[in-house]
Amino acid sequence: MSICFETVIEIRGVNPFVGVSSAQADALKPGWRKPLPVLVRINGDSAIAWRTNMMPDGNGNFYLYLHGNMRKASSTKVGDRVRVEIEFDAAYRNGPQDAMPKWFRQALNSNAQAKKNWSALIPSRKKEILRYLSRLVSADARIRNQAQALHVLSGQEGRFMGRAWKNGS
Repeated sequence: MSICFETVIEIRGVNPFVGVSSAQADALKPGWRKPLPVLVRINGDSAIAWRTNMMPDGNGNFYLYLHGNMRKASSTKVGDRVRVEIEFDAAYRNGPQDAMPKWFRQALNSNAQAKKNWSALIPSRKKEILRYLSRLVSADARIRNQAQALHVLSGQEGRFMGRAWKNGS
């Protein structure tokens, strides 16, 4: 199911958006009240839709924020009247999207406390860590980050990925 409507790009703080009514959102996914994964086209700007989330406003309506690349591709700005095409993103995957590197999995499996604390982490934290670890290139960076991750996941205090860790989280 998809919806298509015309509206004006507004701004909330520093964030350009278009409003999506509760009736329009219900046409995509009835009763949904959390961030809604969608595919979006602005003014039919491309053959490939932008993947994003509509954010609930607490009253059943949603904000569809339009990042700079979306607006650039559609040659639009705040105040412009636009045609918005939205469809539910059924291919959306929640949680970690990068596979756990083999070298990290092996180290985690050899440390029971770190493995237990890893299992207890919220999905978004796991996703963030796996994204970071999967992009490490040098062996030195892998060794250094693996040691620090196991240190904090083992329950010891420390800093890893710009955060203070205590008791494994």
